[in-house]
Amino acid sequence: MTNLFIDARNLLSDLINRYRPQVDYLSIRLEHTETTNIMLRGRTIETLSEGLGIGGQVRACYKGGWGFASFNNLHDLELRVVEATKAAKLVGEEETLLAPVSPIQGTWELPLTGTNPRQIPLEQKKELCDRYSDLLTSYSPKITSATIRYGDSSQRILLATSEGTMLEQSWVDLEMRFAATARDGEMVQTGRETTGSRRGYEDLLNLDAQIQGAADRAVTALTLPPVKGNTYTVVIDPILSGLFVHEAFGHLSEADTIYENPDLLETMSMGRRFGSPELQIFDGAAPQGHRGSYGYDDEGTPATTTQLIKDGVLVGRLHSRETAGKLAEAATGNARCLDYHYSPIVRMTNTWIERGNTPVQDLFSGISTGVYAKNWLGGMTNGEMFTFSAGEAWMIRNGEIAEPVRDVTLSGNVFKTLADIEAIGDDFYWDESGGCGKGGQGGLPVGCGGPSLRINNVVVGGEAEE
Repeated sequence: MTNLFIDARNLLSDLINRYRPQVDYLSIRLEHTETTNIMLRGRTIETLSEGLGIGGQVRACYKGGWGFASFNNLHDLELRVVEATKAAKLVGEEETLLAPVSPIQGTWELPLTGTNPRQIPLEQKKELCDRYSDLLTSYSPKITSATIRYGDSSQRILLATSEGTMLEQSWVDLEMRFAATARDGEMVQTGRETTGSRRGYEDLLNLDAQIQGAADRAVTALTLPPVKGNTYTVVIDPILSGLFVHEAFGHLSEADTIYENPDLLETMSMGRRFGSPELQIFDGAAPQGHRGSYGYDDEGTPATTTQLIKDGVLVGRLHSRETAGKLAEAATGNARCLDYHYSPIVRMTNTWIERGNTPVQDLFSGISTGVYAKNWLGGMTNGEMFTFSAGEAWMIRNGEIAEPVRDVTLSGNVFKTLADIEAIGDDFYWDESGGCGKGGQGGLPVGCGGPSLRINNVVVGGEAEE
């Protein structure tokens, strides 16, 4: 692998120099990836594979038009460069506007603090999945199915551009997903857990309590009453806060969505107030130790930390070089692609709401009837509207956590919900389980974080009031 990249540097430099005069911008990205994927349903193996991928992509821009070509063989690289430059010239008819960045010459590697999963035999990874599957299925006779997913990947990237960048980057990512389904007659309930890491294989070894928690929630929910659908004051835990800020607000901050939509650009205008002066929202790959952290994005822009909302007011958004150029703003290092089959697009990295000043126990004070929601089960967004399902929930009565309930979904408009945040807790939690999807590029590792929140006027779906 190392020899491949050493040998490829001269080839990439030569092609960049020869074809640079034909376009406004040219980049070649070479990628080497090793992966493991395991999926079990109970003890039945549905996927058990190790893979090695070598390939790359060429991107060319001419008069604002982009050409793209991918390849699996270096012998075909020049043909792909020709294809990408021709395609760019066919569609280009305006002006190429790319926010400036300084060329990078060097190497960046995300350090592991534990064992590289590539050093762990496939049999050992399979044994880990079997043990976790047994934990789920043996928890209760009411568990009728259990699913275990394991994945790890090691990526090494070489990026060369017509502006002088020659950058090599590498990282390792791990993820496990667990689901337990319980049944009692016609009643079916599911508990889920997901965990991820970019630190080392050891982070996946001691998850027994987390896994049994998923099984317990599924079984317990079989006997719980459904929540009565209504509009409530809701307290959500940090995991749901992280999910909310990522799904409901983060995607609206991605500038490729904004600049192509004049109505959204007006809605997301700088200086507009969205929440109380206590509300602070950030996104950035610069904070170390999270799944959305890196040194440079897939265009060679250095990682940054971007404040999106400051004191309740919109002050920033997330950019690729193209979106930053078109909106006359600075590139933020948010151009990312899942692998060489896809062109980089604007993606979140680590997105979080900063902790507040309210003690968590005080978030419940004064709520006569409300809902306390924790963890996540699922969800969806559609523009500024969102719906999330809580993994577990309780009623709040007279300022105290009361009886548990099931089937709690939280729905609303993100802008109204931000304005309805009444208090921000002084706790905080980073959720490293995220795999974000956009533009057909699913499973891109991200981090989410936040404190507990108290939100007024949340529509909670459930059983109709009699």
